[in-house]
Amino acid sequence: MSYLMILILLRLLPATEQTSDVLPKETRPAGFSAPGNFMIGGLFPIHKGVEKPTHLSQPQDSTCIGFSTAGVIQSLAMIHAIETVNGSPLLARLGVTLGYKIHDTCSDVTTALRATDDFTQDHCSSTMDFTTVDKCSQPSTAVIGAYYSEMSIAVARELNLELIPQVSYASTADILSDKSRFPAFSRTVPSDMHQTSAMVKLLQENKWTWVGVVTTDGDYGRSALDSFLSQAFQAGICVAFKEIFPDSVTNTKKLQFAVSRIIQTLHTNTKVRVVVSFAKPEHMSRLFRGLLDQSDTNRRLWVASDNWSTSPKVVTHEELYRIGWVVGFSFESRDVTPFKEFLKNLEFDSAAQKNSSFLKEFYSTFTNNSKEQVSMTTENLITSTDAGNVFSIQMAVNAIAQAVAKLCSNRNCTTPGAIQPWELLPELRNSTYEMDGTSYTFDENGDVNLGYQISLWSATGQSVQTLNVVSLYHQQNSSLTSANLKLSVTSKCSNSCNPGQFKKSAEGQHTCCYDCIECAENQFSNGTDMDQCYSCNNILEWAEPGSSTCKPKALEFFSWNDGFAMFLLTLAALGVAVVFLMSFLFLWHRDSPVVKAAGGPLCQLILFSLVGSFVSSVFFVGKPTDIQCKVRQVLYSLSFTLCVSCILVKSLKILLAFQMKPLSRLYKPYIIVCFCVLVQGANCTWWLILFSPHKTSVINTNTILEECHEGSYVAFGSVFGYIALLALVCFIFAFRGRKLPEKYNEAKFITFGMLVYLMAWVIFIPVYVTTAGKYLPAVEMVVILISNYAILCCHFFPKCYAFIFRRMYNTRADFMRNVYEYSTKGASSLGDLILPEVYKSAENLYTVSKLPHLFPGSTEFKQRWEPTAPPARTQEKPKLSLKRTLSI
Repeated sequence: MSYLMILILLRLLPATEQTSDVLPKETRPAGFSAPGNFMIGGLFPIHKGVEKPTHLSQPQDSTCIGFSTAGVIQSLAMIHAIETVNGSPLLARLGVTLGYKIHDTCSDVTTALRATDDFTQDHCSSTMDFTTVDKCSQPSTAVIGAYYSEMSIAVARELNLELIPQVSYASTADILSDKSRFPAFSRTVPSDMHQTSAMVKLLQENKWTWVGVVTTDGDYGRSALDSFLSQAFQAGICVAFKEIFPDSVTNTKKLQFAVSRIIQTLHTNTKVRVVVSFAKPEHMSRLFRGLLDQSDTNRRLWVASDNWSTSPKVVTHEELYRIGWVVGFSFESRDVTPFKEFLKNLEFDSAAQKNSSFLKEFYSTFTNNSKEQVSMTTENLITSTDAGNVFSIQMAVNAIAQAVAKLCSNRNCTTPGAIQPWELLPELRNSTYEMDGTSYTFDENGDVNLGYQISLWSATGQSVQTLNVVSLYHQQNSSLTSANLKLSVTSKCSNSCNPGQFKKSAEGQHTCCYDCIECAENQFSNGTDMDQCYSCNNILEWAEPGSSTCKPKALEFFSWNDGFAMFLLTLAALGVAVVFLMSFLFLWHRDSPVVKAAGGPLCQLILFSLVGSFVSSVFFVGKPTDIQCKVRQVLYSLSFTLCVSCILVKSLKILLAFQMKPLSRLYKPYIIVCFCVLVQGANCTWWLILFSPHKTSVINTNTILEECHEGSYVAFGSVFGYIALLALVCFIFAFRGRKLPEKYNEAKFITFGMLVYLMAWVIFIPVYVTTAGKYLPAVEMVVILISNYAILCCHFFPKCYAFIFRRMYNTRADFMRNVYEYSTKGASSLGDLILPEVYKSAENLYTVSKLPHLFPGSTEFKQRWEPTAPPARTQEKPKLSLKRTLSI
């Protein structure tokens, strides 16, 4: 390209960027062209729009307005890429070159379709040399473009008629991946589906769930909006509003109305701090100006699509801070330094100006062609270069060139028409081509395997830097690299629900607008913004309302460390110690009248049973086991049955001696005791075999109670009812012997002891039935200790007192005197005597004295008190009183 041609282009750019009124309003023909064996068409937005006609009388070409720097750079990138491949060994060894015809679409579909007609016409003769191609209209072998998806869709439908391969460098609408409708279309950029997926992942990672969307009313904008809404919904991101710009940027009135409406929407939705935009650069520039003019102080995060993510002139470096932050998604790019060098080294070549019709149109407007002016404007072009677009254009040219080279390797391509466009299509679609050592391919949808760069705009000096890459999106696995995006931006409709809460949305509301409700009891949520609470394992875990985790249920039982348990165990240990002490005292005084009158060996048997009873209480403490549950009840029931049986025998002994003499021969104490214990043993055996007590767990709200289950409460009641029956018989016997001689009269002690036992167990029944929890074993343990201590206090403490403090009464003589005094009392004082007549004489006193089990030291008694013959004179003898019972 000539230096003068570029100068005219560059001189035009500043003026057209500022105002479209400087540009002429007449119709312009197509731009650049160059001859070659294979013509490549190019469609680029050299202008930003077309002038709306005042009236429609007949078909006519539109007038292009608003010169675009970006469009010029893109067309120059195609020229540079074609010149590069023409000079490479790839085509040079085959003796063929690529030519080009570049048309200006004026960012208008109709204008693009008119340009497409030039690509499909063929008026060249097969005998013509390619150097004379400018004298005829040679059809294009392939077309590169267009920039906007709406134009690519329209152009693709026309190119489909001839199956001319079309390779777009920027159109990303997802609909273009449908090969049933666009079989000849390919592109060197990813589909919008991947761009919107990358945007949603970015929003999701940063928990920006309440966003707005602005887009352009066109195929690209609508397609991108639909794709974004679909993926955002699946990711739990809510769109607060959707605003659409008119597609045209030249209808000022309509555009201004849209800008005002969008600004009002932004002011209404104050919680929306993140806005996703698929609009054009011109739309965003007007929107930012409108916000700044209204002194909007809300800084927002703007997520820019590839449509404007690399357009630094949207805002100035001073305005960037006021509007907030811009995060742009742009196509992956490589080093484009050779292209920038190409721009620097442009030279005057007036012969090349004939290839640019629109340059000829403006050539006469320039008067100053100094090198300084050209250098300054060239630098402006370099700084405005979008590396992503340039790289995509280079990829498109290289893909076409490599496909041509493959076909020409097997045929002579120096003659026109050697390759038909449809022959190029399968080679282009199925081949792998390389650029700078990297391989690229088109997939089955005609899309290239590229990802996105994510950049955070920054103000550097007097300019805006748009390629400050902070993350990458990989199309192959749809993932983002770790983003270095540290922004204090919160965009949520509702504040996050903390762990222990769940989100509850009102009917008709967005799912992102919700109330935070605490989890119910035994439910939890362990993350933020959870949609529901999860249930705990009700058997092993529990949770308070509003919990973020389940707690293991505490294992509860009557523990050894419990203060009450330690107190009861201390009483049990003390009782065992007292029993052993008393056993020692009774053994030491085993020949004394007190011990013999109390039952002699039976006392040791009672004390032994009390040891077992005290020991049984220990099994009520600690974590229950099956063995422990069985042992504790059986040991106590057998031990206390033995104890009560011995007391029963003692009560029966005195009663037989003084009131039931004829039955005295039936008095077999040890047989009676064994029989009573055997009955209880049979009772316990039946209980253990059929309804054995066992360990069980009671699941409570926040605890697991480990306790013993008695197996059968009928069996439990029968075992303890049997002991109560024996105690009741003892009580009756003791009551009947209440008027016996004082030394033998333990009725008050037996009566009181049995009464305490019966009362304790009567109280135990309702308390045991109504009590639940770990202290249930303590209830029975308390009753056992009360029963044991009642026996000790009533039966053994008085004897011990006599051993230690009343030794003078612990003699045979004192016992004999007591019996004699009792027997010689007058009948008037014994009105309630009910003994038979046999006991009413001195002879009967002699007979009673013969009972060795009743009177201690009976030999001495006979020597001192037995008469040698019956008295001569008969007189009425006093009856024996039974005012007191004998103790065991």
